[in-house]
Amino acid sequence: MSLVNFKPSRNLERVRPSGANSVSEDVQRRRAAGQDVVDLSAGEPEFDSPRASLDAGILALQQGGTHAAPNAGTLDLRTAAARRLSLLSAGRPVNADNVVISNGAKQAVFNACFTLFSVGDEVLVPAPCCWSYCEILRLARAKPITVPGDAEWSLKVGVDQLDAAANAQTKGIILSTPVNPTGAVYTRSELKRIVGWAKQRGFWIISDELYRRLHYGSGPAPSVLDLPDELLERVVMITGVSQAYAMSGWSVGLALGPQPLVEWMAVLQSCTTGGPSRPAQCAATAAFTDDRVEADLDRMLSEFRARRDVVVHHFRGQLPGVEFVEPLGTYYFFFRVDGFFGAGINSATKFCERLLTEGGVALLAGAAFGDDRWVRLSYATSGKMLLEGLARISEFTKALATRGT
Repeated sequence: MSLVNFKPSRNLERVRPSGANSVSEDVQRRRAAGQDVVDLSAGEPEFDSPRASLDAGILALQQGGTHAAPNAGTLDLRTAAARRLSLLSAGRPVNADNVVISNGAKQAVFNACFTLFSVGDEVLVPAPCCWSYCEILRLARAKPITVPGDAEWSLKVGVDQLDAAANAQTKGIILSTPVNPTGAVYTRSELKRIVGWAKQRGFWIISDELYRRLHYGSGPAPSVLDLPDELLERVVMITGVSQAYAMSGWSVGLALGPQPLVEWMAVLQSCTTGGPSRPAQCAATAAFTDDRVEADLDRMLSEFRARRDVVVHHFRGQLPGVEFVEPLGTYYFFFRVDGFFGAGINSATKFCERLLTEGGVALLAGAAFGDDRWVRLSYATSGKMLLEGLARISEFTKALATRGT
């Protein structure tokens, strides 16, 4: 079946396809053709979901949990999520009525943007950033304004940069911490300054904290939930079970915010997808409540920390002079490749294409995150594959230097 000269509706005219999806599809095609490819582009852990969550999902199916779950999430899951969020932030009160469950964290961001922003609104997006933020804002007919992070500050932004980018049309900010793709983490004091400034300006903040549990410091990464109540009147916090709990395939995310806002987000969701399946919600409930899952998370974080150290050590020893952000969270490593630009390579996108073709390693170019001088490496893979991928990257870059690219 074919359709000649098809053009999508104006709803999609400014939306870009996902760079991550295209790389993943290319890797699958090459592997199907028999090529040896080390995939360091993946944005999900290779670990199995926690046994307790698997058992809870299976039990739900066995007990007839094949009917639709409540649109905004089961009370069990919303209560479990509220309790877990409370425990992660020194026991601060978190009300289940302020929680709405969605089909993944990305849909939670989508729901928040569609509920808060509209035509003519501008929203500040610190960059580099997850590619979908800008595309979701465009779908909402709002205008994303990327604010470049400071290379001397792990590519994070501060109040001065945000204030310089704001104007009368600015209505909000989408912040993420720990940051995909850099692994940078905003401190509590940094978050307090940004949130306090946004409150003074009357801006909404959507704080994507999906990777909060993947933090290499003490305890979970700092959160907007660590701030005083008076600063949170116009804040929406996003999280879920996909990354830190190795449950990406279950597609369960959540938003926490003022009750009138989350009620409208639930209305919007009822008009699109509805809530996640009941077995998925049961699995997520177990993730938030079963102590065995916490032990699984500790083991996974320990492995990610060891892999992070391997990557940092490799770059410092084998690729001296290559600028990178030392990750304090997530499982991403962001490094700069414009030092390798030359004949045939004039962007990180071209660098990654050549690396995949000639070196057999898949990475994700920084164009997907707003800066095509940088590349994202994911160490959410086995230690063996990671070491092989790092060795191939070194061989490829040395070959470039030898032949002048």
